[in-house]
Amino acid sequence: MNAPQTDTRADKPTQSSPFSQTLERLFKLSEHNTTVSTEIIAGITTFMTMVYIVFVNPQILSAAGMDASGVFVVTCLISAFGCLAMGLIANLPIALAPAMGLNAFFAFSVVVGMGVSWQVGMGTIFWGAIIFTIMSALGIRHWILTNIPNCLRIGIPTGIGLLIALVGLTNAGIIVGDPATKVTVGDLASLECALGALSFFIIVILASKGVHSAVLVSIVVVTTIAALLGDVTFTGVVSMPPSIESTFGQLDIWGSLDLALAGIIFSFALVSLFDSSGTLIGVTQKCGITDDRGRFPGMKKALMVDSVTSTAGAFMGTSTVTAYIESSSGVAVGGRTGLTAIVTGLLFIAVIFFSPLAAMVPNYAVAGALIYVGILMASGLAKVNWEDLTEAAPAFITAVMMPFSFSITEGIATGFITYCVMKAGTGKWREIHPGVAIVALLFLIKFIFVDGH
Repeated sequence: MNAPQTDTRADKPTQSSPFSQTLERLFKLSEHNTTVSTEIIAGITTFMTMVYIVFVNPQILSAAGMDASGVFVVTCLISAFGCLAMGLIANLPIALAPAMGLNAFFAFSVVVGMGVSWQVGMGTIFWGAIIFTIMSALGIRHWILTNIPNCLRIGIPTGIGLLIALVGLTNAGIIVGDPATKVTVGDLASLECALGALSFFIIVILASKGVHSAVLVSIVVVTTIAALLGDVTFTGVVSMPPSIESTFGQLDIWGSLDLALAGIIFSFALVSLFDSSGTLIGVTQKCGITDDRGRFPGMKKALMVDSVTSTAGAFMGTSTVTAYIESSSGVAVGGRTGLTAIVTGLLFIAVIFFSPLAAMVPNYAVAGALIYVGILMASGLAKVNWEDLTEAAPAFITAVMMPFSFSITEGIATGFITYCVMKAGTGKWREIHPGVAIVALLFLIKFIFVDGH
């Protein structure tokens, strides 16, 4: 009988070089059965799957009147900060960056829709992040997560995904406004429609084949085609980073403390809670380090890192920062420690010097990415209990109200109210948690006395 094979990967990180020994001590590579080379590959993989945010975020926030070049640098810096902090403090292979969905909510619903300045809007993000941080520090975050109904937990990210997809479709000119029907199909023969559709199909075809960098490939291909057709002007590849003076510290902290904006602040805090916490649990489960209650080593540190990073991001000039589910791509190739996140963070710093490339990307080149994110976020609908209308109705209303009202806040509010009405109206009032009832009541008061004037 042959002797059993042993896994020697755990022995490889411990080498004679002082640098390797330092990495071993910092990240406990042997304990996590990984190597330096594996962690580096994992970090690069995670970066390639989420680097699209440095192109997409400036595009979206510029619609709110922000300087796109400044937002590009801030996006890179805050992503690097979040990744480095997560790696060094929590020792987890989880990367952070400005959240998709909340950037669109900030730009289109808060700034454009409500007519407030982006400085005031950024102030609401700041206060939402402060609340988020306090909830993390006091343990309220976990309490809320465990008591909010599953149907609302599903409806919220689904609605955000539908809202993001709508933004993508409008960026590509596939969906346009119409005074009679509200929305209609645009000129499908136009260049922006054709290339916007191409960007989407490149992503979904490559993603279905397991290509981790599908979004980045799509943006590069479509932007290149646009440049060859003369719709984009080539301005170079490498340059010194643009100034962030136009965004850094420009938020209006006190001007955002307006009763009319209370629902917005609460929405930023609540959505951040679901988005980031769900990602942290999902990625750590893939690592195999969570228990049956969803807890994992370094959980408190990780929760504080993402909430503090979000606060710093608002001050620097970007929308809410969150943990990225794309981190699971790095975990899939073997990433198990904070060294993976460190590598991703260092690559975000390096990409700062490629701002001319970011400036070349047209709106329709990122349209496919937005629609694709919408698909991913809407997948949770399969978990709704459609046979129980007291569960199905709140999930549905939450999801559809976000794109139809172009507001995450309205979706959350109507979802909470619908849940309470359905449960109480069918005699299931005991299923209503007091915290959920309080939130629904607060939103109802907002509708009557604030929005209704």
